[in-house]
Amino acid sequence: MSDLKVALITGASSGIGAATAVHFAKIGYKLAICGRDETALAKTATLCLEINTQLSRDDVLVLVGDLTVETDCEEAVQNTIERFKRLDVLVPNAGILKIGYLETHSLAEYDQVMDINCRSVIALTKLCIPHLTESKGNIVNVSSICGLRAFPGSLYYNVSKAGVDQLTRCSALELAPKGVRVNAVNPGVIITECQKRAGMTDEFYEKFMEHSKTTHPLGRPGTAEEVAKAIAFLASDDASFITGVTLPVDGGRSVACPR
Repeated sequence: MSDLKVALITGASSGIGAATAVHFAKIGYKLAICGRDETALAKTATLCLEINTQLSRDDVLVLVGDLTVETDCEEAVQNTIERFKRLDVLVPNAGILKIGYLETHSLAEYDQVMDINCRSVIALTKLCIPHLTESKGNIVNVSSICGLRAFPGSLYYNVSKAGVDQLTRCSALELAPKGVRVNAVNPGVIITECQKRAGMTDEFYEKFMEHSKTTHPLGRPGTAEEVAKAIAFLASDDASFITGVTLPVDGGRSVACPR
């Protein structure tokens, strides 16, 4: 299966990243999946192989690393190229949510959020440009509705995702002459473990998800699989004339006006 395209997906141990890896495997990509949790990554790799039995174990490369560390970013890209000899799609999905307000957030938390949510995306993009230029590939960043609209209670996260959106637009212009497209998806509330990892209790999370039925015009939060399919569309030849786009995948929330 040497003619298959290759995607590097970060944050692939859970949530949107894992769902994206499985969907890309289903539609016939070879994969390099990156994250910090080796056990969870192995589970994602197994799901990828189960969804597409035409793939071999050599077609799914598991990369354990911390993307806030530049050498880990370098090794992830280097190992991907060494294994597959090419790269067609970069999906820098790794990210964290910190709940807090300007008066209570520490600057150390700001650095942590920006390092993983924005700086690591820049680092990976820079490393992947030569390979994507060669393949005429593309990048699909994973941003958030929080990059498009203002919400209280997650200030640093919102700032980091606004940074990803501007990175998407600016790098799209810079890389267009090289034939490389750059887009982003901006999910609304998605059913993952993200909020719980940010500190939400089970009780608060349940209320938050119930409230999300009223804040999203389609009447529900989204699924990781729905975001994965939007990422796959932007990465595909069906989106060959689309670049610099930040695509809301949010059940209409970003265009809603509370009354």
